[in-house]
Amino acid sequence: MRHSRRDFIQTLSAPLLAMPFLAMSEKHQKYEGPILRVAIMGLGNYGTRVAEAMKSCKKAKLVGVISGTPSKIKSWQAKYQIPEKNCYNYQDFDKIRDNPDIDAVYVITPNALHRDQVIRVAKAGKHVICEKPMSVNAADAQQMVDACKRAKVKLLVGYRMHFEPKTLEIIRMRKAGEFGKVLFFQGLSGFQIGDPTQWRLKKELSGGGAMMDIGIYSVNGSRYMIGEDPVWVTAQEVKTNKEKFREGIDETITFQLGFPGGAVASCLSTYTMNNLDRFFLNGEKGYAEMQPSTGYGPILGHTHKGELVYPHVAHQTFQMDEMAGIILEGKEPIVPVDGGEGLKDMKIIDAIYKAVQTGKKESVYL
Repeated sequence: MRHSRRDFIQTLSAPLLAMPFLAMSEKHQKYEGPILRVAIMGLGNYGTRVAEAMKSCKKAKLVGVISGTPSKIKSWQAKYQIPEKNCYNYQDFDKIRDNPDIDAVYVITPNALHRDQVIRVAKAGKHVICEKPMSVNAADAQQMVDACKRAKVKLLVGYRMHFEPKTLEIIRMRKAGEFGKVLFFQGLSGFQIGDPTQWRLKKELSGGGAMMDIGIYSVNGSRYMIGEDPVWVTAQEVKTNKEKFREGIDETITFQLGFPGGAVASCLSTYTMNNLDRFFLNGEKGYAEMQPSTGYGPILGHTHKGELVYPHVAHQTFQMDEMAGIILEGKEPIVPVDGGEGLKDMKIIDAIYKAVQTGKKESVYL
């Protein structure tokens, strides 16, 4: 049975996603600080997931919508009590510059639309959160970073795993030297994609295939797990269904990354195999393993010291509260989520695609 990425991740997360696991102390603590007022652009499945998670946020609130589908706008208005004055379409959303009740826009649209939409939001004077991948290549990503800098607005990228407790505990352990010298990382990211007509399989909208959609988790994960940026990459592509995965849409890519401290990463990105959501980090003194490592539901992890145990909270709840703190209070996240972080990933992905074409080891300049 074929299914979509979201069906796959929802299968992992459904039993626990809705459970109220917020710590009791936080639950009953009244928050009286600033609130980030957010409009979501793109009211699809993931936009809905973010909106639902934001119901539990203390520092962020959904106040507006931007969509090309009038019926979706109407249903979201009713469901989330969104006033008419905070509703826009893709043609007129530049008018948000005149709306003091919206602080930021979360762009959750097909990848190839991100650049122009983010630049328009920045020119309207609003902060931007852009879903990953932040663009379809590094050149576009650089334009987005530059536009937000010129407009003096913040650009953040939707790296929800950067706030996930078990992930952060492994990062803490690595920084504390509990794994010793890091030697190796493995990232497996994949699922069997369904509907062959969906936008993810259209180069003009997605900018690529599995690497853009799911492989980016292993690209980014290798960096925060190892704690360094790669300096070289090699890559190989396998395509078994050229009708479904047309020119410019990668089906399966294996890639290897080399890091300045001597660690290497071996990763797989695919649209043709299920049960692939695993990170493994190995050092001279110990290891960490996560499976699932990036799905929407509870992350499962253990190290040489035992199982990692934290209550599950929707990742996007953590993400939006922490991003509100970054935008409104200048908080520094443990792992960066700014446009520069997204730009680095796009440079690496560009290098991976180049290595597939040349068959050579390609240098990575970040």
